[in-house]
Amino acid sequence: MQQLVLELAPPPAPTLENFFPGRNQAALAALREALAGGERVVYLWGGPGSGKTHLLRAAVKEAEARGRAARYVAAPHEELVRATRWELLAVDDVERLDAAAQGTLFDAFNAAKVAGASLIAAGAQPAAEAPLREDLRTRLASGVSLRLAPLEDAEKAAALVGHAAQRGLRLGPELLAYVLTHCRRDMGTQIAVLDALDRYSLQEKRPVTLPLLREALKQFGN
Repeated sequence: MQQLVLELAPPPAPTLENFFPGRNQAALAALREALAGGERVVYLWGGPGSGKTHLLRAAVKEAEARGRAARYVAAPHEELVRATRWELLAVDDVERLDAAAQGTLFDAFNAAKVAGASLIAAGAQPAAEAPLREDLRTRLASGVSLRLAPLEDAEKAAALVGHAAQRGLRLGPELLAYVLTHCRRDMGTQIAVLDALDRYSLQEKRPVTLPLLREALKQFGN
């Protein structure tokens, strides 16, 4: 589903509750422990669509809900220099940190250790293999380091069925297979497709069927 769909039905805000973990239960548990004041450094790594950004944003949202100062920073990391007062800092795309940002993050790590704050970071590869200065790689690898495994199709299907059920939709096998094979493979887009389809169904006063989905995709410019 393309941009029009995302405008009509943007993906829901990331939370720990709406993250479908699949084989990533350990990562979810590590973040909950960090939020509870346990583990101070969590590093997550994996390919596109593995859920890194969702989890980092969700952790920041949860920290803020608990009254903690929290900040999410992603590439090009311009916000990193302004993240001076925080109890939880989440830094995405660490492989894209430039030299200046690496120095800032190194200082932030040391400050967090003194203050008892939590640092969560994510990248495309293990911390030890990231294109970063050696002392920063060492620090990022000093806590819990976990690989995020992308959801398999069966896990995606279960997540989509669960999301649809929350909206009162029943996804038949053909419709579910169509979403999985004809829309972008990231979960955010596929969930947006279902939300847009639900709205289109209400607008047209017609039940959710595969023909309606195909019609909706054409209407939305797919």
